[in-house]
Amino acid sequence: MRPSAVTESRLYVGTVIHHRRIPRVNRFRYGVYFLYVDLDELEVLDAGMRLFSVDRRNLFTLRTRDHGARDGSAWRPWIDATLARAGVDLAGGPVRLLTFPRVLGFSFFPVSFWYCFHADGTLRAILAEVNNTFGDHHNYLLHNGGEVLDPSIRPEHRKAFHVSPFIPMDARYVFRFTGPGERLALSIDDHVEGPLLLVAGISLAARPLTDGSLLRTALRFGPMSARAWLLIHYQALRIVAKRIRYIPRTPPPEEETSW
Repeated sequence: MRPSAVTESRLYVGTVIHHRRIPRVNRFRYGVYFLYVDLDELEVLDAGMRLFSVDRRNLFTLRTRDHGARDGSAWRPWIDATLARAGVDLAGGPVRLLTFPRVLGFSFFPVSFWYCFHADGTLRAILAEVNNTFGDHHNYLLHNGGEVLDPSIRPEHRKAFHVSPFIPMDARYVFRFTGPGERLALSIDDHVEGPLLLVAGISLAARPLTDGSLLRTALRFGPMSARAWLLIHYQALRIVAKRIRYIPRTPPPEEETSW
């Protein structure tokens, strides 16, 4: 496969924001970058880039064991089977993963998003793959019963998975998103017993996925997974200082995906 075969994979760079409203305000905004890779283009990316590899050591890597079934198996059969359980058939359409790369082997992925398109080009589902700092993970599937997933729908899910030790489990998520293009935005409103407790979101701009763009971005922001891990713990200290109640971890649900 030639480098010209890469048409959809790209680098997204922008900001992540968190705005906690109750019981005390805590806000932050940080620079962030993500890989956005078409599963059908992984082979050519691996062969055509010097600093990026799939399942091989390099400065920037993706590991199949970090996502999907997490056993090193191919991602496409896993995502197709997951979608089928919700009645979503892509008819062979593309799937693209938005996630942090490993940098120098370090891995931590607070949330990754699988954008799932029908063969006709329409977006049919987004799977939000969430990890916490305790080593647990859970998925939330956003879909419209197999029909087009329009941004105006604003899918909702009951919270099923312990993420922050400062937010109770009795919560409801409302997702807002745009389709991936030159810009990409996605946010989650976290409602607890009615009131809006937290808004978290990303706002990103597309750049070509090349060795040069990856290296320049990493030099600017640092290794993304390590940066995210450190900043999450720094914000936890700020929240503790504001005397917001600590909530012990609850085990993840037996079902890996909330539909």
